[in-house]
Amino acid sequence: MSVPDAAAGALLLCRAEPPMVRPVAHLLRERMLLASAGTGWSVIVPADKPWQAGAGPVDEVLAGWAGALAIGVGSPAIALWWDDSQAGYTLASGFRRTVGYVWLADGTPVGEGEAMRTFAARLGLDPVHDREALDALTLPDPAADARARLLGLLAVLARTGVALPAGLTPGEPTDRLRSVAAALGAEPIEWSGWRDAVRAELDAVEDSPLGPWVRGPKARLLGTAQLAAGLPLTAWGLARRSGGWTTAGAILVAHGVLGLVYDRMRARPTV
Repeated sequence: MSVPDAAAGALLLCRAEPPMVRPVAHLLRERMLLASAGTGWSVIVPADKPWQAGAGPVDEVLAGWAGALAIGVGSPAIALWWDDSQAGYTLASGFRRTVGYVWLADGTPVGEGEAMRTFAARLGLDPVHDREALDALTLPDPAADARARLLGLLAVLARTGVALPAGLTPGEPTDRLRSVAAALGAEPIEWSGWRDAVRAELDAVEDSPLGPWVRGPKARLLGTAQLAAGLPLTAWGLARRSGGWTTAGAILVAHGVLGLVYDRMRARPTV
């Protein structure tokens, strides 16, 4: 398990465009910066360091964020994290068990090969060429430190469209990443209360390409299902003091309520 320290940092990738990620990122209630990260991908850069404020080690904090984001957006989320002793990734996809891999600071692999195979399968990577590239990251390589391993992982993800903005490089300090993201014009995300969060969510629904899912029987079915899943998940997270899963449950509840409210609003006849 990683130890919180000044060298710790992270980047959070989500397989969705920024407009879809924005309302869920607000619900994480953390200061962040949001930007496009290639075709069909977004990147979130932490603006603060909650792992230094008692929230837990950087890998655990980012795993919680990735789980909440994956459930809220409905797309896979990948947390890239590092500190002065090790680095790794965590992949979250829906309610399935998260998978991840870890390298020591000198690049020594300490993860399980099965995690890489699951990673490739869940992201729909090429079962031959991409799997070979991922397997190479699990083999000893004296010339590759932990940062090089993460860059190798990003090289594989580039085949799915991932393209991090220039300067957002794994292994850099959080302060530098924040400054680079701000200079590149990344959108600031900051919790400003439930009213703004609801407004952002409704704006996202207005622009949603979901068509019939936005209102009608399918919308009511989806909203009810989200409530049914979110309420017990929130209770489970609270009972285990898991900030990530509590947030994921709260996101599902918020989506369910807003979906039902939006459907009712749109069903009213205009005068």
